[in-house]
Amino acid sequence: MNTSVNWIGLLTALGVGLLIGVVRERRHEPDMTKAGTRTHALVAMLGYVSWSLGTWPFVSTVLVIGALVIGGYQATARSDPGQTGEVALLATLMLSALAQQNPSLSAALGVLAAALLQAKHASQHITRVLITDQELQDALILAAAALVVMPLLSDQAIDPWGVLQATKLWRIVVLVMAVGMLGHVAQRALGGRWGMPLAAFFSGFVSSTAVVVSTGQRVRAGQIDALPAAACALLANLASLALFAGVLGAASPTLLMAMRWPLVLAGLGLLLVVLSALRRIEAGGVKTETGHAFKLTHAMGMASMIALMSLLAAWLQHVFGDVGVLVAALCVAWVEVHAAAASIAQLTQTGGMAPEVAHWAVVAVLASSALAKTAVAIASGGVRYGLIVGLGLLVMVAGGAVGVLWAV
Repeated sequence: MNTSVNWIGLLTALGVGLLIGVVRERRHEPDMTKAGTRTHALVAMLGYVSWSLGTWPFVSTVLVIGALVIGGYQATARSDPGQTGEVALLATLMLSALAQQNPSLSAALGVLAAALLQAKHASQHITRVLITDQELQDALILAAAALVVMPLLSDQAIDPWGVLQATKLWRIVVLVMAVGMLGHVAQRALGGRWGMPLAAFFSGFVSSTAVVVSTGQRVRAGQIDALPAAACALLANLASLALFAGVLGAASPTLLMAMRWPLVLAGLGLLLVVLSALRRIEAGGVKTETGHAFKLTHAMGMASMIALMSLLAAWLQHVFGDVGVLVAALCVAWVEVHAAAASIAQLTQTGGMAPEVAHWAVVAVLASSALAKTAVAIASGGVRYGLIVGLGLLVMVAGGAVGVLWAV
């Protein structure tokens, strides 16, 4: 049993050395004295065997190989100042030692190392040509906001009603920045005609309001015309409407069944506006700008507005009880339409609201959200952009209202 395990580890180490060696040998000219297939295979054998013999033999091997790497670099530093080959040789040594303990992990890391070595030109093209300094700075700000700032924030409520949490509010800021970055990357990768609409639609499942804000920022910056930008924002709201129906169904299947045709009509109305706007988008309608992917001030402003509306909704519910729940739901719809839908559905499911009232309450929630998004669109992207977005959302609400009247 031990013999078979040792053979598996040895073969893994040799495979890793050969794979990395082949890639390295193909990356340099034939007359250049660089470590290639044979050198990496031999180093892999040394690493595996020295680790099997114990700690000190392995340390001695590392020191010897390290000295050879330093000597080789000094000999070729003028003609090739890069250190990729030297680091690759040390990686082969360490991965071959890892094959003694975990052959699967060693093989996986070996393939990853070979892929990174092979992708030299592609990675250089991305980092030096495709990505600008401003985009790199924006990506670092987004990463710092998500991975550095957010873990440091408290998840304890800071208000009497327990609705404001620093972590949740900052998550909204990160979300708005991430949606802006996604749209920026999609536009650069797929072009203005298809990149922005696809990114907007899938981002709508996360936050359609964030898409409205980030797309409006691009309109104000002159990166995209108002009509195609509004089409992207309405696509995000179409995705949000689909999620809205899912939330209703999860909280109250009966209410969803009763509202199925109003929601279908609302979606069809919104889809017609989107399609008519998308037909007007041409290849030159969106400029492939390489400026800011997002604005931190806009993201923080949106989070502040959500905090204020959440406080108002919590106060109304606390003061007016069940009646306040409906009023609070309409207020919450300004910032989070799905939470408002869940409130209406739960109230209906428990018998606290008559079905007929609940149907119009759902339409009222959509109308409240549409009004808020129209105001946000005007503030972020200007009057023309906001009015087009508002028109599409008005058609959506009208479709829902017609569906309720038809059901009656």
